[in-house]
Amino acid sequence: MSPSNSKANHPADGPSALLLAYYGDDFTGSTDVMEALSQAGLRTVLFLKPPTPEQLAGFPGLRAFGIAGGSRTMSPEEMERELPLAFEALKASGAPIIHYKLCSTFDSSPKIGSIGRAIEIGRRVFGDRPTPLVVGAPVLGRYVAFGNLFARSGLDTEPSRLDRHPTMSRHPVTPMSEADIRVILAEQTKLPVELVNVVKLDQAGSSRREEAQPPNSAFRIPHSALDQSLLTSAATNEGPPIILFDTLQEAHLPTIGQEIERLAQTGQLFVAGSSGIEYALVEHWRAAGRMPRSEPAAERPSPVKQIVAVSGSCSPVTDRQIANALRHGFEEISLHAKHLVKDDYLEAARSSILLQSAQAPKAGKGLILHTSRGPEDARMLRGKKTVETASARIGHALAVILEDLLDMSGLRRAVVCGGDTSTHVARALGIEALEYLGPMAPGSPLCKVHAPGRIVDGCEIVFKGGQVGRDDFFRDVLNGGPQRD
Repeated sequence: MSPSNSKANHPADGPSALLLAYYGDDFTGSTDVMEALSQAGLRTVLFLKPPTPEQLAGFPGLRAFGIAGGSRTMSPEEMERELPLAFEALKASGAPIIHYKLCSTFDSSPKIGSIGRAIEIGRRVFGDRPTPLVVGAPVLGRYVAFGNLFARSGLDTEPSRLDRHPTMSRHPVTPMSEADIRVILAEQTKLPVELVNVVKLDQAGSSRREEAQPPNSAFRIPHSALDQSLLTSAATNEGPPIILFDTLQEAHLPTIGQEIERLAQTGQLFVAGSSGIEYALVEHWRAAGRMPRSEPAAERPSPVKQIVAVSGSCSPVTDRQIANALRHGFEEISLHAKHLVKDDYLEAARSSILLQSAQAPKAGKGLILHTSRGPEDARMLRGKKTVETASARIGHALAVILEDLLDMSGLRRAVVCGGDTSTHVARALGIEALEYLGPMAPGSPLCKVHAPGRIVDGCEIVFKGGQVGRDDFFRDVLNGGPQRD
């Protein structure tokens, strides 16, 4: 029996079945998926490279695993080299659902991080079938209504349409000038895009509630939100469509999860989207009575006296978070990106940076080293080519500095800010895998680091996207999690 049809793949049917495998287009987005599944009690491990069978066997009871990639910053040619190998590794796992995890702000273009190209590559590996696409994730402040994407700029703000978003409309590499996901995709792929809008989801949700079964009864899939013509292999001359789901509220998630699992019953299914995919599947499994309706109790990470953070983010959200931390006893050190990209600068500056760090008051709650305080900072590098070229070097430099600081201070909890920054820092630190420890901000959990032979091995690190979290984020990490107001 194929993995997708095996009864053992259902969440309630045993602790060892692999439910899902995924590739993340950036590092912080990859930890986001791990958080969504781990909070539901499904053991998930994130690897920085495709894992070997021996590595997977080292995590008993594994229900899902991911590969933290970097395709969000790749050209289509680079994606053609990277993604087929990663997708083949995921395919070989036998997981019934394979997820190409993309950023919930959909930042991409035909030349950088093309989501359309990634879906085309996935179709070549997994078969030419309809591809569910779920971008919205209400828990993260991301909403899709009639195909248009809205996003909060931090959890303490109102949602903005993507093309009017204070960060995404001014992104240094992929500024978003359009909010309609269908229009954005039309520039990246010739594959047709069909929308399952909020009206259809609400209708299907009502039908699902009417057909709800008692938790212990034999499960049957309720009314579908999909027009069955979308599921035929010859829906259009261009091939089966990408099926975009509106995601306006959490009540839509069980219906979306139901539709994804329905499609997976006919064979290993390739899907694309944010962690909304995982939240939808979990809510579907819960509604179907195959998982507990509440999250399992987990031990909260302990508070610590001090943390250290490095930030390559230019987001106004991270700027507000740094400002908040400084008002509450943190110290800051400004670093210049234009210096960090120079080959001979880092070695000469390391001792000076360590000296500055050592001089920070011992009574302080933490130290934040940053290359920008928002998009207007004069230190911020400008121009797409400049940013793309410098990104890896800045990440490497910040990794060297962070490892020095952890070694000098003996601290074991840290933060890395910035999506692209996190990818480069994690690789430079020699991290092999991460496991979830506890929530700090939606999509940016505290993780246990597996990095054999390195100083960071066993450390607790949050890799935070620039726009993620409330203004009290750094104090939340210090205190072991968000505090009740």
